[in-house]
Amino acid sequence: MSTPLDLPSHLFTAIDHVGMAVPDLDEAIAFYRDTFGMTLAHEETNEEQGVREAMMAVGDSGSCVQLLAPLSESSTIAKFIDRNGPGCQQIAYRVTDVEQVAAILRERGLRMLYDAPKRGTSDSRINFVHPKDAGGILVEIVEPNPAATH
Repeated sequence: MSTPLDLPSHLFTAIDHVGMAVPDLDEAIAFYRDTFGMTLAHEETNEEQGVREAMMAVGDSGSCVQLLAPLSESSTIAKFIDRNGPGCQQIAYRVTDVEQVAAILRERGLRMLYDAPKRGTSDSRINFVHPKDAGGILVEIVEPNPAATH
């Protein structure tokens, strides 16, 4: 199979973030700041995804820990916490073109959760590999918004 010339052969350019499901965002921000020395890089509410979220910078690596707190008991993150308790919910890989990478992953037999990318943190464009196709791990692919710092 040929890969488009403008994409690296490995598809992913970096680990963008690791998502942690947390019941209380403010408590989690304080814990990651005060215990691990991480700094709050970005915070927002994403109504479409049903979360209040914070990106905690891991040094100057460009990678973050994303803290995800549910906005309601019916949100995906609330259901995750009910089923599994707080903890690691996803790993997100940075890509240069989310649609092209999703198409390649589909060609390789993986199911994507969305037909088209959705809006992620800081107006990034995102999609997810179905966990059953990735060894039980929810894998997010993220095309950052070029105007955002994270």
